[in-house]
Amino acid sequence: MISPRILLQSRDLKARKHLGQNFLTSAAIAEAIVAKAAIGPQDMVLEIGAGLGALTVPAARQAGSVLAVDKDPRIFDLLRNELAAAGLTNVALIEADFLKLPLARHFTTEGRPAIVIGNLPYNISSQVLIRLIENRGYFRRAVLMLQKEMAARLMAAPNSRDYGRLSVMLQYCADLRKVIEVDPVHFFPRPQISSVVIEVLFRTRLEIPAASEPLLFQVVKAAFGQRRKTLRNALRGSFLKLAADTVDAWLGEVAIAPRRRAETLTVAEFVRLSNWLHRYRAASGFEAVDRLRGPNAD
Repeated sequence: MISPRILLQSRDLKARKHLGQNFLTSAAIAEAIVAKAAIGPQDMVLEIGAGLGALTVPAARQAGSVLAVDKDPRIFDLLRNELAAAGLTNVALIEADFLKLPLARHFTTEGRPAIVIGNLPYNISSQVLIRLIENRGYFRRAVLMLQKEMAARLMAAPNSRDYGRLSVMLQYCADLRKVIEVDPVHFFPRPQISSVVIEVLFRTRLEIPAASEPLLFQVVKAAFGQRRKTLRNALRGSFLKLAADTVDAWLGEVAIAPRRRAETLTVAEFVRLSNWLHRYRAASGFEAVDRLRGPNAD
């Protein structure tokens, strides 16, 4: 692996802070990430934030094909040169914002789901994760480098300070494992904080499926939107626009005390909450909440 500093200096380029560019400098860590992704010659790989190819090159050596996405056009010539030097021809480079990438144009829910890898920019990691959750029908596994604090939030258990909206959303549909912690010294430019690589295994079957996942995710968002309030008050003051006695009946039906707070609820309890609301609205003839993108939506 050629030093990112040298590659950038060869074109008189600098890392862009607003794009969250901290390029991995360790070939050993890159190889460990790709190995954990368990990529085979039959696999299609999506790389989010290809950068200078630290993950692209080892992934392409294992995969059938790689779709490498990055929104910085300045570095594509450098990345093409790295791929050419490695003799790799199975990589498609796409200049795009992943959050706007038309996934249905590149992936399918039929056949073998793709694998996702990426050193995610810290400033959009939450949005990337939500999009992967909503579109997980395209993917079976993701191995991602994240800010250490973000990884802690994703893996947090109820009754902890880190447990929140993303914890519930991801743990509802996936199993998470910590792979490795990466010191700032292994990046250029060097960030101020450590990173953690996590493995996300999307479940093909859910133990307790939500009747409406968009509704579940809105209920979770509403509950955590006002963390300091009791669940009863947080839900009353949210998009739900339910009367106090309806909220009390709702919580009583699912055996959740109104004075509890969102961070004390398990994923299963959130599912029970949203499923009751789904039935209530169907029975009352009330139109469902504003439609959100479903798990396989594009």
